Amino acid sequence: MLWIKAFHTVAVVCWFSGLFYLPRLFVYHAMGVDRASHERFVVMERKLFWGITTPSALATLLLGMWLLLLPEYRHLLAWWGMHLKLGLVLLLLFYHGACWHYMMALRRGDCRRGHKFFRVFNELPVLLLVAIVVLIVVKPAL
Repeated sequence: MLWIKAFHTVAVVCWFSGLFYLPRLFVYHAMGVDRASHERFVVMERKLFWGITTPSALATLLLGMWLLLLPEYRHLLAWWGMHLKLGLVLLLLFYHGACWHYMMALRRGDCRRGHKFFRVFNELPVLLLVAIVVLIVVKPAL
C-alpha cells in the first residue's frame, strides 16, 4: 500500500511539472517569429507532452484508482471531500486536454491565442494543485 501511495505521489509531481512547464513553452512559442524557433518549440512541446506529462497523468489515475480500491482507503469514497477532489482532478484532465489542443494549434501555426493568454493559462494548474492538496491534507469540514 505504501509503495502504491509513493508512486502515486511521484506520478502526481511529474504530471504537475509537465502541466506547469508546457504552457510556459506555449508562451515562448506564441512569441516566436522565426521558423527555427517554431520547429524547436514543436519538438520540445511534443516530447514533454507525450514523454512525461501524459504518461504521468495515466500513472496518477491508475495508481489513484488502485489506492481507492484498497480496503484501507475505500472509506474515503464516502467522504464528500474525495468527491470534490476527484472533480478537481477531472478539471485537471480537461486542462490537460486543452494543453493538447493548444499544442496542436501552435504546431499547425493557426493558434488564435497570444502569449498573454498563455501567461494566464499557465497559472490555472497552480490553483487546482492548491485546492487538491488542501483537500487531501487539511480535509476541511465545510
